[in-house]
Amino acid sequence: MSVSVRAATVDDVTAVVDLEVLAFVDPWSVNLLDEGISGLLPTTRYLVAESAGGFVGYAVVSVAQDVAELQRIATAPAARRTGVATALLAAVVAHAADLGAERLLLEVREDNDAALGFYGGAGFAEVARRPRYYRDGTDAVVLERFVRMAP
Repeated sequence: MSVSVRAATVDDVTAVVDLEVLAFVDPWSVNLLDEGISGLLPTTRYLVAESAGGFVGYAVVSVAQDVAELQRIATAPAARRTGVATALLAAVVAHAADLGAERLLLEVREDNDAALGFYGGAGFAEVARRPRYYRDGTDAVVLERFVRMAP
């Protein structure tokens, strides 16, 4: 699947909101998503993945000084395991590097084996755990990788 990634625009809000509700147990509010996509959160960038002209996923990254945080990444169910998340992650890393970040952090549910495998394969390593981080009491695994990795 050929995937392109671009900055989100207000025209993407509905698609992002719909996928947010589908992809996450504790989805972000419509207002927060709208503010972020509209550029009202100064350190945050929303990225959208498209294939064949259609929306297939999005990512949210925040960069503050030398640290970037991948806050969200989601792929439409029909487009999973087709390279969408890989393309989004590459765009997140490039954006973080452009803004001078040295490392990229993220949190993932400890019971999300698919995500842990994906991020492990992308060079992330566990650096901490946050007990009972999620609303249902599940721990968060904090992962980190350097933005500029040796080839």
